[in-house]
Amino acid sequence: MILQVEGVSKQFGGLQALEDVTFDLPEGQIMGLIGPNGAGKTTLFNCISGVYEPTAGRVIFRGEDITGVKPYYIAKKGMARTHQIVRPLEELTVLENVMVGACFGQEDYGLREARHVAEEIMGFVGLSERAEQLAGSLNVGQKKRLEMARSLAAQPYLLLLDEVLAGLNPSEISQMVDIVKAIRSERDTTIIMIEHVMHAVMNVSDRIVVLDYGKQLAEGTPQEVAENAKVIEAYLGDPKLAERLLQEGG
Repeated sequence: MILQVEGVSKQFGGLQALEDVTFDLPEGQIMGLIGPNGAGKTTLFNCISGVYEPTAGRVIFRGEDITGVKPYYIAKKGMARTHQIVRPLEELTVLENVMVGACFGQEDYGLREARHVAEEIMGFVGLSERAEQLAGSLNVGQKKRLEMARSLAAQPYLLLLDEVLAGLNPSEISQMVDIVKAIRSERDTTIIMIEHVMHAVMNVSDRIVVLDYGKQLAEGTPQEVAENAKVIEAYLGDPKLAERLLQEGG
């Protein structure tokens, strides 16, 4: 298993943001993480990536207990993430932004090697023609790709994607889904993705974990989750919608 989340809970004062979340993620899989707004999805990402220390439970990455370890150390171990609200270094170029990811990833690249890595990654996500453009001048879809490129430049074993499809039009969603699939198939990278674009996450994920009010409501294949009565009641709302989601292409 590349990642094991064991009974992870997180409290903020009197608020129980996560309660006893447990799952294993085999290497090479794509796991979808879904649930209503406020369900604790990004909080879980923050506990996995070291931004927050869990109140209880353990996070084991590639056989090592990384519970409460600082994000910089975890990045060096081969985990990278994007953020729900994109955070480019706006006064740097696209190339320089991606180079930052390469310099602070697990390989510790110098500037020359980081540039080579960044150029390859920009080609992979379709940003090569924007290389010398200031990051702050990109549109939302391009900034999403830049966020992904910067994370990929760190050469991660595990990539956490936080709503990379949010704010994109249908064409951009289709292109981004293709990139996510290629990250797994061509770069041998395991992925967890938080997503509200349900037809996409249902069709790209091997397994899905559902959170609701910080609790783990369900885990299983997309088919199992879409047919789960508790998931339909708490999140999907309509059994016919669940059926359509499984039939639609991502």
